[in-house]
Amino acid sequence: MNPRYLTSIAELDNLVGLAPKERETMESVTDKFPFRSNDYYLSLIDWKDRHDPIRKIVIPDERELNGGGCADPSKEKDYTKLPGLQHKYDQTGLLLVTDVCAGICRFCFRKRLFMSCEREAIKDVSANIEYIREHKEITNVLMTGGDSLMLDTKRIESILKELREIPHVNIIRMGSKMLAYNPYRILADPELVTVLSRYSTPEKRIYLMAHFNHPRELTDVSIKAAEALNNAGVIVVNQTPILNGVNSDADTLTSLFRQVSFAGISPYYVFQCRPATGNLLFQVPVEQSYEVIQKSWQACSGLAKRARFVMSHATGKIEMVGKTAGHVFMRYHQAADPANIGKFMVFKSNPVARWFDDYHHAVTDLQPKKMMWLF
Repeated sequence: MNPRYLTSIAELDNLVGLAPKERETMESVTDKFPFRSNDYYLSLIDWKDRHDPIRKIVIPDERELNGGGCADPSKEKDYTKLPGLQHKYDQTGLLLVTDVCAGICRFCFRKRLFMSCEREAIKDVSANIEYIREHKEITNVLMTGGDSLMLDTKRIESILKELREIPHVNIIRMGSKMLAYNPYRILADPELVTVLSRYSTPEKRIYLMAHFNHPRELTDVSIKAAEALNNAGVIVVNQTPILNGVNSDADTLTSLFRQVSFAGISPYYVFQCRPATGNLLFQVPVEQSYEVIQKSWQACSGLAKRARFVMSHATGKIEMVGKTAGHVFMRYHQAADPANIGKFMVFKSNPVARWFDDYHHAVTDLQPKKMMWLF
């Protein structure tokens, strides 16, 4: 099966049948934030349920137009060394290899790639490969975009081959929601599996960074595709943001953690939803996200709760590690400035904070004793 891609609300209307007002509203959203999906993924939606979580992930919502947020919430441009190459953390090089996805998540933090005429992903990565070759501190490279598996197989092999010729690149990561959006990309292309197997060796693995946001995305077909990758020597891990109305309740999150771990997919990161343009409807307060995660873990084995809850802030990955009635505790899990890695922070509780900056702004005018930095 090769799913048929849809890029307009008119095509969606033809497939599922929309009320005229509903179609008009969606089209007004797509004037700003484009729509893309396919008939496989759309078949997972219960169209009788206006609050269906799969629908929320991919179908335009008029609340996206309510304002707020910014185009580049993690300040990725500050770490862009060449077009299509970011180098924020010493050990990691990030290649933007495409600006196309199998589906456009409504909460995407890089939706600027689909909205702007300014290209950030590039086709010719030769200069970027040379940069990686010259920077021996880079031990792992993340191929992302867009969705790295949207590239044709020959192109994927070309990039993998060049990266594998660099001795200090030990891990290659591929960012992709394809296991959820279109698992047939893996199952219908044996050559892709062969290529991944060729370049994922016992000493130097390829990791697929999957994006299952809701347990209903783990269909029999997607699990079969994950098994094919596993049999090829690719290690599949999962990351998801906490999304209001999608996975922001403990029961749903428990089911997601358990199902991915049952399928041999390791939970890796749970992200606080980034304040990108149009994302306010998906954001849950930081402390509420933390509490939902903690509650969800009560019914999980250790293997199902290995994920870290982090904010991908401009300064680094900030992990929330605990809270009391009056304070929250955070640490830099990773940082653009290596001196900050591991630094521990204590802030006064702010139940309405949706991002790290909300804590920062809340304490800048207070006495130092109101906030403690413990190193």
